[in-house]
Amino acid sequence: MKIAVFLLVLSAPKLSAQVNTSPQIQTVQPKIMVIPYVKEGEDLRTILESDINKRIALTKIKESFDTRGFTTVDFVAKLKSAKDNNIFTSDNQTDIKDQIVQMSGADIYVQAEVDINKTASGNSVNLVLSAYEASTGNSLSNKVGASGKFYTDDFGKLTSKAVESVSEDFLNVMQAKFTDIVNNGKSINMDISFAQGSSLKMSSEVAPENLPLSDQIEMWMENNAFKNNYHIQGTTDLRMIFDDVRIPLKDQSGKNYTTNKFALEIFKFFRALNLQVDKDVKGNTIYITIK
Repeated sequence: MKIAVFLLVLSAPKLSAQVNTSPQIQTVQPKIMVIPYVKEGEDLRTILESDINKRIALTKIKESFDTRGFTTVDFVAKLKSAKDNNIFTSDNQTDIKDQIVQMSGADIYVQAEVDINKTASGNSVNLVLSAYEASTGNSLSNKVGASGKFYTDDFGKLTSKAVESVSEDFLNVMQAKFTDIVNNGKSINMDISFAQGSSLKMSSEVAPENLPLSDQIEMWMENNAFKNNYHIQGTTDLRMIFDDVRIPLKDQSGKNYTTNKFALEIFKFFRALNLQVDKDVKGNTIYITIK
């Protein structure tokens, strides 16, 4: 019987978004917040009030990260603060989750699915942990754990055993991937195309340098991608696709550097060329349409 699915959210200390040319590797340990996942018809703002098993499981997962030296954030306290400050602008559960994540300054969320199994030969808890970088959705770590069967109805202890069976490997992989993001940036995609009826194409020479548009875009990317790290999947006269552009984890003030912030910079680049464009951001992909 499936009883609970959780999201865990992680955040790192402030880092500079400026390019670091030093070869030294920075290791930053994330901060963790456990957030309950809600199914259709459930409300993230009230889900813990009506289910003791979810509260127990949430606490046990949080304790597991505490004992391994991670700093954790109290979801209930963050939720209360959001309510007190009227942060929520809709009843859409995705919007509510995103707003809590945003106000927490999270960098990573970890989805933890907890299943209780009751049988004549004993009860058990299965756990599936999946970590994702919060702003891009890129996968960081995936592990499956199990408590084993016991003649007990203490599902808190069973949840603890399931967490213990998988958390060390899970955290080691997640930490390695997170450290790579700190040092090499997080990966996003960019898709640049033209509106129907546009008189421009990628080979069009555009002022002030009178170079082909595709070349000017790549020159800008070389100067603005984190540590000049980007990859072009392909370019035609009507489209240019970057399938891996690295952006910094944090900006110069220590705030999360999001896909939307990078989209704003490329938008301003096109405006500087006196080109009219539309921009759209979906997950870790930026869509630019040149008019």
